[in-house]
Amino acid sequence: MNGKKKWLRRAMVCSVSIVWFLCVMVGNACALPTIGAQAYALMEADSGRMLLSERGDEKLPMASTTKVMTCIVAIENGKLDEIVQVPDEAVGIEGSSIYLKYGETMTMEDLLYGLMLASGNDAAVAIAIHIAGSVENFADMMNQKAAEIGAFNTHFVTPNGLPAEGHYTTACDLARISAYAMQNEVFRNIVGTASRDLAQDDDSPARYLRSKNKILYQYEGGNGVKTGYTKAAGKCLTAGASREGMQMIAVVLNDSNMFEDCYDLLDYGFSEYDLYELCEEGKSMGLLPVQEGIEKGVEIAINCGISLPLQAEEYKIIEKKVHIVSQVQAPVHRGMVVGSVDFCLNGEPIATAEIIATADVLKNTYGYHFEKIMEKWIG
Repeated sequence: MNGKKKWLRRAMVCSVSIVWFLCVMVGNACALPTIGAQAYALMEADSGRMLLSERGDEKLPMASTTKVMTCIVAIENGKLDEIVQVPDEAVGIEGSSIYLKYGETMTMEDLLYGLMLASGNDAAVAIAIHIAGSVENFADMMNQKAAEIGAFNTHFVTPNGLPAEGHYTTACDLARISAYAMQNEVFRNIVGTASRDLAQDDDSPARYLRSKNKILYQYEGGNGVKTGYTKAAGKCLTAGASREGMQMIAVVLNDSNMFEDCYDLLDYGFSEYDLYELCEEGKSMGLLPVQEGIEKGVEIAINCGISLPLQAEEYKIIEKKVHIVSQVQAPVHRGMVVGSVDFCLNGEPIATAEIIATADVLKNTYGYHFEKIMEKWIG
């Protein structure tokens, strides 16, 4: 199952809805970090819970962290082994570059490594034109994907993040985009790679790619995702790390101390939060009466497991509210939703799981009994 389907399965099939909290409860054992960014956010990616943010919804330029979206859109709409011929528009792009030459050919995979490790602005343009026919069309795809993810305060104009009017995101949106992308195994492998050498071939020189993301070798569990800098945006970073079943994403925008501040955010997340299981997939919720069925009842169960990053004090006050219909009318179909389990923190819902029927129950009709008689008679 690819990253997109996995994300959608978690978000929709399991019917898990996470409410993002911007504040931390009183009584924390660890003081909130002091962050010098113009805006920042900290998210646990697998659950989608926003743990911290400051000016998290302020629209700001984001420089090359744009390439997180460029990369995931390319992965979802292209093939790693397809051959890309470099167009003239991708040659001589300002800023960081892998120095593409007009007409040379590379695989999409190699271009993606050049995009994310060396932050090639030229690679971004080559990818965009190959996938969508033009930079403008590719930007439309990026904006559509942002809307699907829920990054509603984001708008893309370029695939590389070079300054452009109307090109912006927010710290919270960039965390959401990064969290989505990190569900994809191909994306994780690319951004988790510290170096990659591209061999010379008939029309391409050898290239030696080294990741600019120091989190890969400076921070325990560091596994991505992207650095960025322009004069307009300042230093920007979306930084990922995984420990003890939690994938944290720290984002800082316009931060001269971007790595250290992201490390402080990640330290806070890992020290203050643990992953708590709120419900188990398939846990039986008993027998539900069935009217006019060949069976008097049907077994019902929770349709998905839910685990959330919580502080110890938060976990102690989680409230569980179960809502189940009193009975159902036959026929009943396996997977039919008959209720829900809501988990609330401080009176606010933070997660919901559906309760479903685990089996089919046919309606008790004359036709059903006649069919059974005929089966026995025919043998």
